[in-house]
Amino acid sequence: MLRELTVRHDRLPLKAPFRISRGVKQAADVVTVELHQAGRVGRGESVPYGRYGESVASVIDEIETLRSELCGGMGRDELEARVGPGAARNAVDAALWDLESRLSHVPVWAKLARPPHAPITTALTVVIDTPELMAEAAARAADAKLIKIKVNADDPAARIEAVRRAAPAAALIVDPNESWNIGILRDLQPTLERAAVLLIEQPLPADADDDLLGFSSRIPICADEACHTTADLPRLRGRYKAVNIKLDKTGGLTEAWRLLRSARAEGFRIMVGCMVCSSLGIAPALEVAREAEFVDLDGPLWLEHDHADGVKLQDGLLMPPTPGFWGEPAKFSGSASA
Repeated sequence: MLRELTVRHDRLPLKAPFRISRGVKQAADVVTVELHQAGRVGRGESVPYGRYGESVASVIDEIETLRSELCGGMGRDELEARVGPGAARNAVDAALWDLESRLSHVPVWAKLARPPHAPITTALTVVIDTPELMAEAAARAADAKLIKIKVNADDPAARIEAVRRAAPAAALIVDPNESWNIGILRDLQPTLERAAVLLIEQPLPADADDDLLGFSSRIPICADEACHTTADLPRLRGRYKAVNIKLDKTGGLTEAWRLLRSARAEGFRIMVGCMVCSSLGIAPALEVAREAEFVDLDGPLWLEHDHADGVKLQDGLLMPPTPGFWGEPAKFSGSASA
């Protein structure tokens, strides 16, 4: 057999509850893939998301259907032809990129004709709570250059204003996670402008965003749930000014890189986001994040225990993983604790 494949579910407890408009989580449930070949190991991680009809079991089952092909040498092009976008393809795609790098001794960033990684500014997320507790969370992150505010339809103005007062110097993104309607969005325009919000992320449900046609907002609106792959771009014109690229939506770095280039060519501003995951899920996204205007990759910072040599927050900047962690030929050491 050319390769060996291992697939597992890892449950990673969080430091604090992560609340958004559609629910709260206490732990990150991720699927981890390892491909072993010629003494090298390529690794990938993804987050199954119920919003897209995924579960840990369904993602593992989808990967298992590819076992014989993957062990027989399946590459990224064959993977894309066999599996649609989503968490299953993302985990495998990441493992293939990592394995290719280790076997070829060429870092992924070099394959993409980019320089080595450098620290980047990432958003720090303030999750839904009372305005008072959200202000306290924002005050603890007041030195951050960028804060993302999670809100729902329950008095979002009070929460946005509370965060702005607590963090007067930070740039702000507001993310309702599809919980608003066009009336709420219209009525909140003065609040959003007073708070100097830079970006509104997916305010309306993706299947109700026809209401954005003809709506004029001085603050750019970013497609998240409405944008998964390059094929979605034609429909987004006239509705959104930016797109949020997440590898769990695109089905991996391969399509994410394609979406980046196409979206930029069509004039969309670029955001790169993540689910709550470990640094193993963030590492491939960093390849796209270096090209983005807005970066939201603080997922691992919510974990009680991340990979020892994963990303770190330092002076408001996200420091890249230790060389060799993912997508580079140096030997990896360290593990995530569940």
